[in-house]
Amino acid sequence: MADLQRFHTVSSDHADVNVDERPAGPVDRRATALDATRRLKELLSATADGDRDAFTQLYRATQSRVFGLALRIVRQHAAAEEVTQEVYLHVWKAAGQYDERLASPIGWIMMLAHRRSVDHVRVESRSTTRDFAYGLRDLGRDHDVVAETVRQRAEERAVIDGLQTLTTAQRQTLALAYYGGRTYPEVAEYLGIPLPTVKSRIRNALKRLQTTLP
Repeated sequence: MADLQRFHTVSSDHADVNVDERPAGPVDRRATALDATRRLKELLSATADGDRDAFTQLYRATQSRVFGLALRIVRQHAAAEEVTQEVYLHVWKAAGQYDERLASPIGWIMMLAHRRSVDHVRVESRSTTRDFAYGLRDLGRDHDVVAETVRQRAEERAVIDGLQTLTTAQRQTLALAYYGGRTYPEVAEYLGIPLPTVKSRIRNALKRLQTTLP
């Protein structure tokens, strides 16, 4: 929904209910959690009826946790923002599908956030793998000769088969470095992993490909 961008810029400090609050004692903490859950149920119910104010309050109260989970999974700020907006678009459209017998309101929303984040990572991984294979297939095509075409097709098949023997992490790292044109430090920053891990993944991936390619 168009208002999400505006909602995203509003601080959650003004929310009517904040699921992240931590009261002093265990009794108070339990009471506050029950109050927060009850309030979120009310907001979800009102959102299902098309109440924009309720949706805004729901967003303010929960978006920091949704964004935090998305960021931990997708590892990129912009991608995490995109996932967060997708989650709340779904919440706006499907609030009426929430079933309190299956999960708490925040549990349901966080489940949506986890699914969207994992889907995003899977799509990105498949995309980089396809791009890498496509790039390798197109390298060195300077001849339009039948014999050369046959040979290249055999090599392409071998490359694709070889890529399938790598782990998802190895394929993604290799694609970013060799087809994406990134340096090892840039790959490490992009994936949010240590530089030695990047070097190790690529080294092991290349060794594995050497055993599968003709």
